[in-house]
Amino acid sequence: MEAVVGVLIFVIALFAVITLIRSVRIVPQQRMDVVERLGKYKRTLSPGLNLLVPFVDAVRTKVDMREQVVSFPPQPVITSDNLVVSIDTVLYFKVVDPVRATYEISNFLQAIEQLTVTTLRNVIGSLDLERALTSREEINRHLSSVLDETTGRWGIKVTRVEIKAIEPPPSIRDSMEKQMRAERERRATILNAEGHKQAQILTAEGEKQAAVLRADGDRQARILQAEGQAKAIRTVFDAIHTANPSQKVLAYQYLQSLPQIAQGSANKVWIVPTELTKALDGLGGALGGLANMAGDKPSESVDSDAVEREAAAAARAAAAEAEAVNAQVRAAEAQVSGDNGAKGLPAPEPIPPSAALGAADYNGAGEPERA
Repeated sequence: MEAVVGVLIFVIALFAVITLIRSVRIVPQQRMDVVERLGKYKRTLSPGLNLLVPFVDAVRTKVDMREQVVSFPPQPVITSDNLVVSIDTVLYFKVVDPVRATYEISNFLQAIEQLTVTTLRNVIGSLDLERALTSREEINRHLSSVLDETTGRWGIKVTRVEIKAIEPPPSIRDSMEKQMRAERERRATILNAEGHKQAQILTAEGEKQAAVLRADGDRQARILQAEGQAKAIRTVFDAIHTANPSQKVLAYQYLQSLPQIAQGSANKVWIVPTELTKALDGLGGALGGLANMAGDKPSESVDSDAVEREAAAAARAAAAEAEAVNAQVRAAEAQVSGDNGAKGLPAPEPIPPSAALGAADYNGAGEPERA
């Protein structure tokens, strides 16, 4: 009898413990428990300590209210240009109404996955490959709006949809890589051409500026040389007119300049006609007119204007006499050439200036006669 009483007390104690355990429910933070009473929705337990009617109330589902992340496997999608691409998506969602998430749909996660795949195929099917690769933001926004509108009836809030990767076929990837390489090579060629063009332009500008500076330097040098020559000529003329040289000195200076005239590379034959003495007399008279007028004596002071006028007159007279001499030389050359061509004789040797001036000691061979 005592054993039966002991078993009964143990059963009663065990029943009391089980009843206590089933009547007390502790719900953690960010979780909601849906409670049914005799198979019908009764209430939703909030986080904390909650009391239930034992053997009458039962927890149907435990809903996590935190935002959740789900990664769907790659899905094959056909674009508008008939290319099959593989797309990976990531979905961010949270449960806002645990009752509807429990009773409106049996498996909301599977429903969201299938809805995402179908919506993604509709969106990608209206785009070509190039636009699909460059329009991820547009695709994400469209997916998010469609999923949020549909899952709102299930008590689900889709916060964000992201496309992880869009993988085209291997052959298309190779073609795209070749296209990108060609595009980069084209850009590199254009940049090289632009750099070469700029270098040529800068080089041309530098050469232009250098040429301008050189031309300016040459001009300045020529101006300075001309000014120096003008001052030198003025100084020489002033010195000549101040010294008042005689006719003999001028004739001697002219004779000294004759070898320099004959040193030209084109002067093969130099003929001095017999009339050269008369020409020299006239040239000496023209250049020494000032000496005859001044009595062949140096003057103390010279009028600059008079010096210039006299120098110009002397230069004109010298030019006229030189032209006459050149005419006589050309005539003599023509005559000698005609005679040599007719008789077949060699051209005569040039006559030294001393013979042309009538030197008494010239014997025809360039040496003075001996007694």
